[in-house]
Formats: sequence, structure tokens, C-alpha cells
Amino acid sequence: MRRIEAYRKMLLLPLLLLAACSPAQQETPERHVEPRPFAGPAPRGEARLREAMLAAHNAARAAVGQAPLAWDAGLARDAAAYARDLARRGAFEHSKQPRGPGAQGENLWTGTRGAYRYEEMAQHWVDERRNYLNRPIPDISRTGKFIDAGHYAQIVWSTTTRVGCALASNRRDDVLVCRYSPAGNVVGRVALP
Repeated sequence: MRRIEAYRKMLLLPLLLLAACSPAQQETPERHVEPRPFAGPAPRGEARLREAMLAAHNAARAAVGQAPLAWDAGLARDAAAYARDLARRGAFEHSKQPRGPGAQGENLWTGTRGAYRYEEMAQHWVDERRNYLNRPIPDISRTGKFIDAGHYAQIVWSTTTRVGCALASNRRDDVLVCRYSPAGNVVGRVALP
């Protein structure tokens, strides 16, 4: 019986030492976060991407009185090539395409592979409207940071008429690229008349 008791004490001693050496737990204020309902895996595919991107872009444009965008297969091919390049390299940076006539506008998004629906991806850009000020580029954000409203400005840019988007993935991330023509976010101009 003494052996069992001694054995128990031997097992408890390291646990007690570990507990004594551990930092004290700090209380954190309780916050209520409304859980997002999980709707299951997002249906994927080019047709589904096209449908979701056009719906999100055109709803945002309609909300500010702009004409809908048309899907452009050439822009989608260019977006696909760049999305694959970003995913392959594990990079997230705007392309270094030439400016001027024929230049394409570009919006980029990245997130955990398979975790977001197409609608959610586009909604991240559309939600920038909360920061958007219709002023000449680059002074368009309530935060003072162009990046906080630039994606939204490109979506609603009054002279943009076409869009094409594509998604590529690597082991960790999804990368969405949308290309626009004519390009928006022209320095010194405003998105909306």
C-alpha cells in the first residue's frame, strides 16, 4: 500500500511542478461572437465563379447607379494565368502590367484553401464601401489608406464595362484574381461621376 501511495506522489510531483512554473492565466473579457452558419463546401467551377462574381460586382454597381459589367473571357484568361502564377509562387502582389491605354484593372484576394465561398471573397471587396470616399484617386479612404477602399472603387468605377476572374489554389491558399477593362483607379480621377 505504501508503494502505491509513494508511486502516486511521484506521478503528482511533476504535474504540481509544471503547474507551479506555468504562467498564471489571465482573465479575458467575455465577448459574444455570433457564429457564422456553415453551409458546407462551396460549389466550385468556372461557371459558378462567373455567376458569383458578376452577381456581386453588379449588385454593388447597381447600388450606386452604375451599369452592370459584362463577363470577358479574355480578361478571365489573363486573370487565370496570373492567379496560377501567384499560387505557384505562394506570393500575393499586384502584377506589374503596363499602364496606359489597354491596361487592365486588377483586384486580388487570398484566403485559406476551400474555406470561403465565391460570394464571400467578392464581399470582402464590396465591404470596403464603408471606407470609401468619392474623391480623386488616391485620396478615397476614410482611413487614409488607399488599400482600404481601392478594391471597391475598381468594382464601381464608372467607365469600367467588363470583368473576368479566376481562382487558383496551392496546398494552403486560394488566390482570386479579377481583371477589369477599361481599368479604374486612375490617379486624379473619381470612380463615380
